[in-house]
Amino acid sequence: MESKQPLDDTGVEEMEFLDITSIRDTRFGKFAKMPKSQKLRDVFNMDFPDNNFLLKTLTVVSGPDMVDLTFHNFVSYKENVGKDWAEDVLALAKHPLMANASRSTFLDKSLVKLKMQLNPEGKIPVKNFFQMFPADRKRVEAALSACHFPKGKNDAINPEDFPESVYKSFLMSLCPRPEIDEIFTSYHAKAKPYMTKEHLAKFINQKQRDSRLNSLLFPLARPDQVQGLIDKYEPRGINVQRGQLSPEGMVWFLCGPENSVLAQDKLLLHHDMTQPLNHYFINSSHNTYLTAGQFSGLSSAEMYRQVLLAGCRCVELDCWKGKPPDEEPIITHGFTMTTDIYFKEAIEAIAESAFKTSPYPVILSFENHVDSPRQQAKMAEYCRTIFGDMLLTEPLEKFPLKPGIPLPSPEDLRGKILIKNKKNQFSGPPAPSQEPGREAEGSGPPSVPGTAGLEVTAYKEMSSLVNYVQPTKFISFESSAQKNRSYVISSFTELKAYDLLSKSSVQFVEYP
Repeated sequence: MESKQPLDDTGVEEMEFLDITSIRDTRFGKFAKMPKSQKLRDVFNMDFPDNNFLLKTLTVVSGPDMVDLTFHNFVSYKENVGKDWAEDVLALAKHPLMANASRSTFLDKSLVKLKMQLNPEGKIPVKNFFQMFPADRKRVEAALSACHFPKGKNDAINPEDFPESVYKSFLMSLCPRPEIDEIFTSYHAKAKPYMTKEHLAKFINQKQRDSRLNSLLFPLARPDQVQGLIDKYEPRGINVQRGQLSPEGMVWFLCGPENSVLAQDKLLLHHDMTQPLNHYFINSSHNTYLTAGQFSGLSSAEMYRQVLLAGCRCVELDCWKGKPPDEEPIITHGFTMTTDIYFKEAIEAIAESAFKTSPYPVILSFENHVDSPRQQAKMAEYCRTIFGDMLLTEPLEKFPLKPGIPLPSPEDLRGKILIKNKKNQFSGPPAPSQEPGREAEGSGPPSVPGTAGLEVTAYKEMSSLVNYVQPTKFISFESSAQKNRSYVISSFTELKAYDLLSKSSVQFVEYP
């Protein structure tokens, strides 16, 4: 994405670029940032009731991490244009292959940027090379000279004189790779400045390939595949015709997707998602609301958006009773100096971001310290009204909450939000002797700092929202096996887990 900026001191109209890999979210309509300046509001007639301004808005959120964010706000002339941009840009930005692209992809981006930032004469300012590769100015000057380009900061280069082949030569001069030269020398023919197809095949099959792989499932590289790699990466046409790879070709081959640390096909969804939910590792977040330390860090509802967009499927909400006069439930880290956020704010953020990057279920892990039936009822009402149909309020017909019945699969629960909270059987309304206008204090144990196990009673409204993820105290593996209830979950420390496993008859097998 690009935007025009004011002229700089040399009279050049600068252009600002936003790398799509830095985009963390896109927001449309009521979720976009609204200008607070009255002047801007007047320019766009925002305060007219029939303006439909929200249908023209778009906010692009970018940043190097989940906390240090920048909001870029746009307004379109037509309605719903921003919606199309929001969906398409986010789909590109969050595609798994985008953030895990090969090194050559990121180098190609630099070339595109250089060739788009032109001066009024349509040339590439040499100063842009120094800005793009700022680590060592002398090395940049030497690389420009090696390609027969001027190196003065006020000089410029014709884009036609800087095609991809010249750009790669510039990079080879700028970033020499002696360690790759050593590898190349050990596999190429003596006194020959190239590898043959046979040499390259030996390097791929013996050096690059994991020798532990099954040769039937992962066969050795064939001669035609090796020639295909030479066709793709060798810069000299005569070498391609002869089936030879030069040292430069070797560098670009190693920068390509074939040598990515992660297998490209494994970045996309490739697992069976129809098994019971408890058959999967779930990417979860602890103290999700915090932007920094657990003692005095700032809390922010934005963190719920960011972790969900990053792929987390389980987030934590530490809920506490709000103070008068509004008595709005809050989220904070109890008995610390961390700041508060409204529970409602967090729920709104989750509702907007839960399924933007993944269709699979989201679990809200409640650490509930709200010892007020009225405020718990308010929490439940927010969940019902804000989440709407996304909230799973009843067990699925095929998966009742009965012993021996497995949990539904992620596929069965697509687009659903599940609440994990202590579940209690509601015994009826408060006692008649309760003073008018006064809330019941609740029968659960008091909240203790740092003790999630001592949460308060789940009253009727919150308890009714809990189904497939019910926390319970762990007794023993034998007790769990006897009850055979897949919808309950227990937590314990690593030391406790080790102690329990060492005393149990359960055996764990590591699959090859």
